[in-house]
Amino acid sequence: MSTKGGVAARVYALCEPLAEELGLAVWDVQYQKEGSEWVLRIYIDKEGGVGIDDCVAMSHALDPVLDREDPVPQEYVLEVSSPGLNRKLTRPEHFEAYMDEPVRVRLIRPLEEGTRELEGLLIGYEDGKLELQLDEETGVTLEKKELAWVCALDDIDL
Repeated sequence: MSTKGGVAARVYALCEPLAEELGLAVWDVQYQKEGSEWVLRIYIDKEGGVGIDDCVAMSHALDPVLDREDPVPQEYVLEVSSPGLNRKLTRPEHFEAYMDEPVRVRLIRPLEEGTRELEGLLIGYEDGKLELQLDEETGVTLEKKELAWVCALDDIDL
């Protein structure tokens, strides 16, 4: 088992070539404890959307690689799915792909006036700083460390 990077980073590296062979892209990999179980969640994507057959194919391709490489230190549940319509943006390339698109941001701590969620156009992301245009007159810059999550809002016109 490799010791460089966390479990999610190691599994992401294992997933990328497999996904490419299947005509898919890896959107994200999460490894977290949920209740008493560890869950390894692989989010895949492709032009036109992901179906159940894509998830099954990725799971079947990944199982023997995970068994051979053993990147996960304990028992876990493997889930392969689509990131969904309101997908969470977690990597720099996600923010780049959704530039000038509507997003929803959830803050770890509320702003002074008590607001904890914001919606606006993503107009910048650099060096861990996210810029949102909330309306025609109001913009805000937030540090990544202030964010609980950011998700795309593909179905909203701001």
